[in-house]
Amino acid sequence: MSTELKTLQYNANDIESFSKEQNEPQWLTDVRMRAYELVQTLPLPKTEKTRIIGWNFTDFNYKTQGREVTNLNDLPSEAAKVVGAEDQYAAILVQHNGHKAYHSVSKELQDKGVIITDLQTAIREHGDLVQKYYFKAGKVDKHRLSALNAALLNSGTFIYIPKNVVIEKPLQTVYFQDAENFGLINHSILVADQGSALTYVENYVSDHETIEGVANLLTEVYVEDNAQVKFGAVDYFSKDVTVYVNRQGRVGRYGQLEWAFGQMNDGNTVSENVTELIGEGAVSHTKAVSIGRGDQKQSFDNYIVHIGTNTESNILIHGVQKDQAKAIFNGRTKIEHGASKSNGDQTQRVLMLSEGARGDANPILLIDEDDVMAGHAASVGRIDPVQLYYLMSRGISRTEAERLIIHGFLEPVVEQLQIESVKAQLTAAIERKVR
Repeated sequence: MSTELKTLQYNANDIESFSKEQNEPQWLTDVRMRAYELVQTLPLPKTEKTRIIGWNFTDFNYKTQGREVTNLNDLPSEAAKVVGAEDQYAAILVQHNGHKAYHSVSKELQDKGVIITDLQTAIREHGDLVQKYYFKAGKVDKHRLSALNAALLNSGTFIYIPKNVVIEKPLQTVYFQDAENFGLINHSILVADQGSALTYVENYVSDHETIEGVANLLTEVYVEDNAQVKFGAVDYFSKDVTVYVNRQGRVGRYGQLEWAFGQMNDGNTVSENVTELIGEGAVSHTKAVSIGRGDQKQSFDNYIVHIGTNTESNILIHGVQKDQAKAIFNGRTKIEHGASKSNGDQTQRVLMLSEGARGDANPILLIDEDDVMAGHAASVGRIDPVQLYYLMSRGISRTEAERLIIHGFLEPVVEQLQIESVKAQLTAAIERKVR
């Protein structure tokens, strides 16, 4: 198990002072201080075949400035490009270097009691509600990086959808980072109360010209009984940003949680996605695509736990590796004792475009109940030379042929994404990475 980590450059007094500057309640300060103690003792995540010792998770600037605007056109161009047309969304929240930059929520949502705001505002105005869900699905003491998130929190979003509220248009949050050597320590919470339904899209992007830094991201999604959440995310940090991302979901009785991920980072990445199907009839599907290029190293872990009876899950992953990139794709489906009549399935496929690239697909089934259905499929292979030859024989260059093959390989997953804006953003991100 990896334990080595550079010394944290912030001490307990720094963390306590920052909490006071933010006028945080005592309960949050207490969480920070406990987490700081855990950082000193907990190990790093255990990552299969990916050596993360020496990665920069701690050397960054903790405080920086963001710019608030009243018009989307005044956002930095990279952020404005991701946001797109405002009329597509029922609410938009943009955060610049961890600070609220733009916030727009329709009057209809406000009248229905919907909350979508930055985490600091939510703590001030809805503190009891935030405390009820903060680090309940995710765990502070899971490992050193989760403890770091709790200790050094400096950004986040809080979303609450009241009972039986159905939102037709998506909600969107964009996090844009362009401060040099900034550490974005982000914690977001989404709560869909009983009978509610929504589509949510979050985007992380950094300046791809000069930016270096760290991103430690933790998201908790709570889908209560009979609620439905479609959750889409496109992560696109630059080459010199080290990324740890952890998305956790809990699904209640007959709830549905659809994950759609575009994992487009250019730097070293550790990604964990954990979903607990707690209630009877709970459903969760995970669809993700990724592209590795250059010499980046990535570790992806998708884990679904069936606890309730008649629960259902599916994991569908397609990954492409170029140049010297290396990635591990772990898919784990666990059906607990008592989760009878549950169904878990997973498919992982990895395409390698060069001799130096490597991708490993590791499907795992952990079954503790007899009356269930479960299956998995995995394939890892290099580009089909016949397919490549055919395209090049038609006058298409090798680079363009590879581009078409990548799009074709990822298309079966992209087309299944149920969030149109994520599909469009992901297609654009794929195009940027393959050109």
